[in-house]
Amino acid sequence: MKMGIGSGTYQASQGNAAVACVPDAISFAEPRSGTVRFATMALAIAAGVAGGSILDSRVATTDALTAMFVVLALVGGFLSTWSPCGYSSLSLLRPAGRYSFGSVARWTPTFLTHVLGYAVGALVLGGALGFAGWLLFEQLPFTYMVAGMSVLAIGYGVHQFGFLKMPYPQRRAQVPHDARYRFSSWVIGLLYGFALGMNYLTYVQTPMLYIVTGVALFSGDVQTAITIFAIFNIGRCLPVAINFLPVSNQAAQAWLARWQERAVEVDGFLLLSIGSAALTLLFI
Repeated sequence: MKMGIGSGTYQASQGNAAVACVPDAISFAEPRSGTVRFATMALAIAAGVAGGSILDSRVATTDALTAMFVVLALVGGFLSTWSPCGYSSLSLLRPAGRYSFGSVARWTPTFLTHVLGYAVGALVLGGALGFAGWLLFEQLPFTYMVAGMSVLAIGYGVHQFGFLKMPYPQRRAQVPHDARYRFSSWVIGLLYGFALGMNYLTYVQTPMLYIVTGVALFSGDVQTAITIFAIFNIGRCLPVAINFLPVSNQAAQAWLARWQERAVEVDGFLLLSIGSAALTLLFI
């Protein structure tokens, strides 16, 4: 389904706003049929069971579980780009003016402070969850944590395919768009990075966040929890680096819109396959 809308888009730099009226042409991906979604869901579970069986015979269980979780956390952070704030960050945190070596060089401090904001967010959120877990769950057996998070991942995987309704507690908020008119670009990058890096201050459209949060909490270790959110936030932050390339805002936004539904399917597929693989590793 395609929708063409004539609208005004705003480009702002250092508090000076210029208005450029351009036609939007955005292609929205349509959801697949129930039959296709069910088949994809079954394939994800089968792939997870098969993958878990193969890993069980070749890799130590703890190493295999750790590697799968790192993949889930990193990819989950990347998939959060398909949240409202992901669209906004790619659009608002851009070099000012026409693309050139100079404009990118002037924009680089904004990207670096954005990364710093994500790092501080991981430190604060991961540190808080790790400390709470140390107080409450330090003695929790590792297998209990893995089993619980795996079942939760499978539940949210089914949720992503539309066959189960799971709780989705989120703060329905975005980063403040008016900040670009009140602060320098590097300050905006820092503020946006921290707000998004805290993960629960804005809406995040991937339930992988809940798995990451649960593992960080039940790990019972501050350093581990910070590392977990650092991995997730790397995935969240990296897409902004596309603005180092000569890619227009409209092209980036149109690409995100075209892959919106597929991103949800990838999300669900990974949750189901990794959750199934983890349970297979635990119980075979």
